[in-house]
Amino acid sequence: MNILMIGATGLVGTALVKTFTAEGHTVYRLMRAETAKRAAKQSGVFDLPWNPSSGEIGSSDGSGSLQIPVDAVINLAGAPVARGRWTKDRKALLRSSRVDTTRGLVSAIAKMAKPPRVLISASAIGYYGDRGEELVTEKSAPGTDFLAELAKEWESEAAKAEEFGVRVVLLRFGIILAKQGGALPQMMLPFKYGLGGKLGSGRQWTSWIALQDVVAIIQAALRSDSWKGPVNLVAPQAVRNSDFTKSLAKVMHRPAIFAAPAFALRLAMGEMAEMLLGGGRVAPQALEQHGYRFLYADLDEALNAILD
Repeated sequence: MNILMIGATGLVGTALVKTFTAEGHTVYRLMRAETAKRAAKQSGVFDLPWNPSSGEIGSSDGSGSLQIPVDAVINLAGAPVARGRWTKDRKALLRSSRVDTTRGLVSAIAKMAKPPRVLISASAIGYYGDRGEELVTEKSAPGTDFLAELAKEWESEAAKAEEFGVRVVLLRFGIILAKQGGALPQMMLPFKYGLGGKLGSGRQWTSWIALQDVVAIIQAALRSDSWKGPVNLVAPQAVRNSDFTKSLAKVMHRPAIFAAPAFALRLAMGEMAEMLLGGGRVAPQALEQHGYRFLYADLDEALNAILD
C-alpha cells in the first residue's frame, strides 16, 4: 500500500511510519521543501516537498500534482496546542497549521489522477468543549470555545475530500499516553520532583488513550470501508483529574499532594488554562460499534506498561 502522510515526524506519525514500513507498505511524507532536505532518510520512506497553501506537490513533470498512485492519506498536521500562551499570533498559527494545511491537502487530492480510497484526518475531543458531567459521543453537538471552533473548521476542510469519492475518517484524539512524547512526559515532570498533584478541583474529566491503541485503530480504519466520519479516540473509561494524578503518582512511586490552584494556572497560562481546568467525559461509541478491542482499557495497566 502507498500511504501519503502529513505530520509523519510527530509522536503518532513516527509510530505509524515504523509500523507501516515493518508491514511492507511505502510511506510518502509530505514536507515543506526546507524540512524535507533535513529529514532523516529511512528505508521504505520517501519525502516529497509541497506547498500547503496551494496543495502543489513537487514532481518531476512540473505539474504540481502527485504522479504516484496513492491508496491512503493520513493527515496529522497541527502545531502543538499546549506549547505557549494563546496569544493572537499563537491562535493564528494553531488555526493555519490545521485548517489551512488540511485545505491544501484536499486541494492536492483533487489534482490526483486517481484519488486515494481513504483520508484519515486528525481532530480532537476539544470539538465538544467543556461539558462538565455530560457523557458525550460522536453524535453530541460541538462546543463553542476556541478549541471547539478550531476542531469544527478542521473537520469541515477534511470532509470536503468526500466530493472526490474519498472515504473520510475524522479521528478525535483524547490525551495520548506515550513515554517518548506528547502530554505524558510533561505531566510526569512535577512528580519527578515530588511536586505533583491535581489541577484545580481535580473533578474535571480526563479522556485518555494509549499510543499503541492509536496505531492499532488507524490500521483498522485503513483496512475497513465501514469506518467513516468522526471517531473518538479515547479509552472506554474516562477518569477524573484527581484519579489520573493518583494513578500516575502510584506508578512513578511519588507523592501527589501539591494541588495546582485554578487561579494560579489562569495567571500563568491565560486562556489555555481552561483546557486543563475543563474536560470532557468522552465515550468511544464508534469504536465499540466497530467491535474494536482495546489493548489498554485500564489506566493503571496502561501507565504501568508505558513506564515499565
